[in-house]
Amino acid sequence: MSRAFVCAALLAACVVPAAGAALPPHGRLVAGRSLAGITIGEPAARVRAALGHSYGVCQGCTRTTWYFTYRPFEQKGLAVELTRQRVTAVYTLWQPDAWQMDGGFALGAVQAQVTKAVGTTIPVPCAGYEALVRDAGKTRTAYYIVAGKLWGFGLLRARENPCR
Repeated sequence: MSRAFVCAALLAACVVPAAGAALPPHGRLVAGRSLAGITIGEPAARVRAALGHSYGVCQGCTRTTWYFTYRPFEQKGLAVELTRQRVTAVYTLWQPDAWQMDGGFALGAVQAQVTKAVGTTIPVPCAGYEALVRDAGKTRTAYYIVAGKLWGFGLLRARENPCR
């Protein structure tokens, strides 16, 4: 085996993300706990291990924000906000296909179905949409509503503004 081949193989092993490290095709919200397997307070290294190293970085955001999408420059996906290398918020970008919440409701469900399934929420008006929020312990779950339908999900620190 040639020295060049061995060097190339070692380099490839270093830059290829771990198997399974990618944005899930069917993300799931576990209210108050996780979104697409990501939790509030989780270290940045664990996010990379779960979702890979293929992400965009928001320019001009107040917090470090990584955008994980299915293809470069695509709008659908997941955003992860970090403060001191720890997750402080995680939320869907646009309306990823086939993402669901506990109770089996998928993005696109009617608002009445969501409120019936999750119980009492606090509506927070945002520019162009509404966030229905519910705090549990140190975590806030946000259900983003556009035109009466579930558009996206978010997990944030409790009492934090859900508008993004």
